Amino acid sequence: MIFDKVKKFDIIFDSPEIDSPPVFSSGDVVSGKVVLELGGESKIESLKLHAEGFAKVHWTESRSAGSSTAYTQNYSDEVEYLNRREVLLQADNGELTLLPAGRHEFPFSFQLPEETLVTSFEGKHGSIRYWVKVKLHRPWSTVRKIKKEFTVIEPIDINTPALLAPQAGTKEKNARVWYRNFGQVSVTAKIDRKGYTPGEVIPVFAEFDNSTSRSIVPKAYITQTQTFIARGTMKQKRAVVATLCGDPVGARRRETWHGRAIKIPPVGPSILQCRIIKVEYTLKVCVDVPGTSKLCLELPLVMGTIPLHPFGSRTSSVSSQYSVNLEWLRMAIAEQPEPPPDYSSVVTDEEAVQNANAATTTAPAGRPDEDLTGILERPLMAYVQEFRFRPPPVYSEVRLPSPLANDPSLRGSLFLC
Repeated sequence: MIFDKVKKFDIIFDSPEIDSPPVFSSGDVVSGKVVLELGGESKIESLKLHAEGFAKVHWTESRSAGSSTAYTQNYSDEVEYLNRREVLLQADNGELTLLPAGRHEFPFSFQLPEETLVTSFEGKHGSIRYWVKVKLHRPWSTVRKIKKEFTVIEPIDINTPALLAPQAGTKEKNARVWYRNFGQVSVTAKIDRKGYTPGEVIPVFAEFDNSTSRSIVPKAYITQTQTFIARGTMKQKRAVVATLCGDPVGARRRETWHGRAIKIPPVGPSILQCRIIKVEYTLKVCVDVPGTSKLCLELPLVMGTIPLHPFGSRTSSVSSQYSVNLEWLRMAIAEQPEPPPDYSSVVTDEEAVQNANAATTTAPAGRPDEDLTGILERPLMAYVQEFRFRPPPVYSEVRLPSPLANDPSLRGSLFLC
């Protein structure tokens, strides 16, 4: 009876955290060691390492004709990102290498390509995988193979002008059922930027105008779309990863979202550089109209890996960041705001006297205090717009009390706002 003398054959990556798998990006050096433990003296022909990285797509479509299958068609495609071979053990003269019993370690090291790689991914119809495969060749024995995967995450920095740009849009439709027209529904929405990272909260600013005779329900979704392409044919898989539901908007009414929050769950980054696999995200602001189709406004999102820098992008200039901020302000406020109206044209003489008397008296005991609990939940720009067109505050004439009124240097009137 012949016993295999190989007790242990394993690949160990050099990783700061032993319990977690290593993560790399383009240009990084992947290093580790191959551990070979022998129970006795053994002859080795060669020990070869092969590092590979592929994006692969595959699915099958079958067409049936009655009770039998008419034909079956396979769709597949592949893109290579890494193909590196390295010999860890092999005699130069072609002879066998004799290894004694015990533990043997063979270090390896190679650099990932400098050009942009694609993030590791596992989908329904395809995957993007990177791995290291080692083959042990011995005379008169089968080839021993081991394979271990590692993760590649291509960094996406959201601190760039393109991903810091605000996203906004408007969409409307007529709510109809057969020949009857119920009126028009419109939705306007905007978000402060295009790039986000998982775990962040997206404040949604939206306005829903319901001119129909029925109530509508506003909602917002974050959707993930996986696209697989092979031989000119495309397969897509969509999933909703986050949901936000608003209060119903009655007939002939309007509802505004002042930064309603929708949180991004732990999802993978966007994949936009691969030819056969794409992962894209979208924020959909929708309106459910009973009896008719849904109205949806889509705003593109990019899930990045480098979070927002406190002072803006580390790669963009200060002037570009400033221009982005100005563009966001222009979306909230008109470029040339009209001046406030004249005080005399807004407040009559009787109202001025009543306001002056009210300023010197206390509020009635039965009047409830103003509720300020939600003041921190609204953005600053909402208050700027709310108070833009209000008239100046009412002022009243108050005489200085005695004995200061007897002082000639202090004679006159004091106007208090």
